[in-house]
Parts: sequence; C-alpha cells; structure tokens
Amino acid sequence: MVTFIGKGGLALACALLLSACVTPPLDPEAPALVEKSQVAQDLERLPSPKGRIMASVYSFRDLTGQYRPAPASSFSTAVTQGAAAFLIDALNRSGWFLTLEREGLQDLLTERKIARAVVEKKQKQGVAVADVPDLFSSDILFQGGIVAYETNIKTGGLGARYLGVGASEQYRADQVTVNLRAVDVRTGRIINTVSTQKTIYSKELQVGVYKYIDFKELLESEAGVTTNEPVQQCVKLAVEAAVAHLIVKGVLDGNWQLKNPDDMRSDIIEQYALSFSQE
Repeated sequence: MVTFIGKGGLALACALLLSACVTPPLDPEAPALVEKSQVAQDLERLPSPKGRIMASVYSFRDLTGQYRPAPASSFSTAVTQGAAAFLIDALNRSGWFLTLEREGLQDLLTERKIARAVVEKKQKQGVAVADVPDLFSSDILFQGGIVAYETNIKTGGLGARYLGVGASEQYRADQVTVNLRAVDVRTGRIINTVSTQKTIYSKELQVGVYKYIDFKELLESEAGVTTNEPVQQCVKLAVEAAVAHLIVKGVLDGNWQLKNPDDMRSDIIEQYALSFSQE
C-alpha cells in the first residue's frame, strides 16, 4: 500500500524528523554521584606509603583572571572557583595524605571556642569533661592554582550539501593548565612541583534542508546539536593528574617512601614515571 503525502505534509514531516533528532529527553535525571575518572582510579591504585603525611590546603585559586565571553556573562568566571575541593578530594582518594581543614579554618576556630566555653562551664560545675584537644599541624602545604585557560587553540569543521540537503560539523578546542606544588612546612622549601593540562572539546552538528518544492513554495528546515565538555570536569581531571604525578615524582626523588620498596616496579608507578622520562 502506497501513501501519498502532500507538499505541506512533506514539509511538516521533514521538520518533525529533524526536530526529533535533536530534542533532548524530557524525563529529568535523578541526582547521582560523580563518576570516577580513570585518573581517580589510578590514585586509588597507588601503592601504600610508608606513612600517611599530614597535609593542608588553604586555597587553590583561579589565577587566569578570565571571564566568560559576552553575551554569556561579563561577571561569571571562565573556570570553576572550587578547585580546592577537587584537590582535597584527590589527596584523600590517594591514601597518601591526611588532609587537615584549612580553607574554613576561621569557622573551625569559632566552633572550637564554643566547645571550650562549654567544657569550661561543665568543669566549673564539677563535671569531669576532657579538654578540647589541640589541632594537628601539617607537614606538607599544597599550593598552586589554575594558571592558564586558553580558548580556540584549535578550530575546524567539515560540511557538504547536495541538492539542497546537507550537514556540517564544527569543533573547537580549549585548554586548561594546573600547577601544583608541595611545600615543606618546617623549612618552607618547595619539595616538588608539577603542571598538568587538559584539552576541552566543543562540537556542533547541524543538518539542514533547503529546497524548492514548487513555484513560490520553498522548504527550509534546520536542526543542530552542540556538545560542550564541562570545564569543571576538565579542571578536576587536571588536578587529579597533578596529584598522581606529584606523588610518583616524590617517590622517585626520595622525598617520601613506599611501604613496600618492591612496589617501585608496579605498573602504576612505571606508568607515571614514564611521563617524567619524556620531559
């Protein structure tokens, strides 16, 4: 059985077909944990240290000074301002460091004053209550930040059209660079420093129909979809990679030691050590 579609129906069918290709799902997605990256899994696979190191992070700032291009926003920064949270998560995930709270130190000190006041009041009442213990001091201070965010380091595209029907694809590559350094708290000496970078890709796909159906009747329909790799995810990956490289570099330089010296020949250590041999 053959069904004939009129000119108006043909135009409507083409428009619906194109819109169906790019319409996002209407069902909202449920909140979920952030999926672990390959670098995060590498951090968890690192061999155990001889002893966990007390470490602190005061800040890990955006040092690029760049804002999103207009008309998107003149006041929103181009990269995330929460890189310190990514760094603390990566340090804890590695199992090499005991990270101390320093970014919210003033809030912590305020709570400790309240706790001391409660303890002193109870002790005056004759209640046996232990004093508030002292804060731990750190051995290593992690510093650094997001030092560069370059846009349009690579652009390109490809397109074709035949008999009024065509498609085109364009892409753009940006790049974010992170610097991380470990500082000895006792001497102020910079123990190690590493820089990592991650490329951010954006892609746009467009499909269009431009065709005369009949005299004075023109069919024109376009559809497109754009995919942007989240900048904050790229910053997270760069920070995780910086922590992994810094740990391995510290092992190679003898700044900290493995629990089992034979782990120096493990796959994960050799994988990251190869990066330094290629510099």
